[in-house]
Amino acid sequence: QVQLVESGGGLVQPGGSLRLSCVASGSIVSINEMGWYRQAPGKERELVAAISSNGDTNYGGSVQGRFIISRDNAKNTVYLQMNSLKPEDTAVYYCNALIINQNYKGIDSWGKGTLVTVSS
Repeated sequence: QVQLVESGGGLVQPGGSLRLSCVASGSIVSINEMGWYRQAPGKERELVAAISSNGDTNYGGSVQGRFIISRDNAKNTVYLQMNSLKPEDTAVYYCNALIINQNYKGIDSWGKGTLVTVSS
């Protein structure tokens, strides 16, 4: 069994910054792609950013140039540095990872989410 736990959400003023973290734990052999998604009230969940096991990154269009995704493979952790935050970035942010477990089976795992609110 594997688990993803996010942290770092909260209330921030427009133009501010936040850093989200997500730690994977459990029966992990390796982790392929890791990423962040978000869901705002009344909207569908969307990709924010993703990073492969070798560091290749992919960003959603609305965050390009403002957010930076990174990972620490030794710590099974993915980060999301969010800069120049806007009110429209307000959402629940979810961590996602494709985890290879002890049975060498790929598990598409999700965290429970962390709320980011951008407001003055």
